[in-house]
Amino acid sequence: MRISSKGRYGLAAMISVAQLGSTGDFVTVISIAEKLGISKIYLEQVFSLLKRSKLVTSIKGSQGGYQLSKSADKITILEILQAVEISLFEKTERSVSDSAMEIENVLKNLVWGGLDNAVISSLQKVTLGDLVSEADKVKNSEDFMFYI
Repeated sequence: MRISSKGRYGLAAMISVAQLGSTGDFVTVISIAEKLGISKIYLEQVFSLLKRSKLVTSIKGSQGGYQLSKSADKITILEILQAVEISLFEKTERSVSDSAMEIENVLKNLVWGGLDNAVISSLQKVTLGDLVSEADKVKNSEDFMFYI
């Protein structure tokens, strides 16, 4: 499975919003772009999709920015990817002609349907809160300085 840059940036940006906005502050696209090393213009496109899906809210102006619309523990990775990865969740097109519908049905039911269900099930199990928690663990483990 291949996730586009929009999907990867969307996940990374949402982790950043959850981390930087944990006190309830709005987080600017500029601060996220600088932290992640991602184009501000591209991130604005990603946030437009996230806002349309009601995963983030925004305020305009000098004190503006984005914040999560609900708790990070209530946002699944599936929701984030569905907001920014339109083609990832499209149904597989037909493989064979009408004269071989039994083959088409087998592929649809046992292969493509199974894959779709497995991906959706896996992405529903992981929340943004899980990603933030893991990122914090990694960050904290890198903060140790050992002297001999």
